[in-house]
Amino acid sequence: MKSNAKCWKQRQSALGIAMSLLGGCAMGSSEARVGTCPPVVEYSRAEQARAAGEVEALPEGAVIERMLSDYAVMREQARACRPIASLDRLDAAAFLEHPT
Repeated sequence: MKSNAKCWKQRQSALGIAMSLLGGCAMGSSEARVGTCPPVVEYSRAEQARAAGEVEALPEGAVIERMLSDYAVMREQARACRPIASLDRLDAAAFLEHPT
């Protein structure tokens, strides 16, 4: 009867290599780190007023309205990602309009 020890060693080696490679993928943290948050562009009140007027002029059901809504959500997520200590300034009016 043939010995299958060599076959087991090959499988064991392949399993060890696979475990090492997969373990390397899991080394990073899934938590948000400082520096990974996207910047939030600040717009002046005049720019915001102009944009609001342009949005109101859009035809009813315009797709861009939904896209802008998605953009607003992403901006809030980016703001939430940044720690309070790293914020350049706190706009009290904006904070009162959008409390977190």
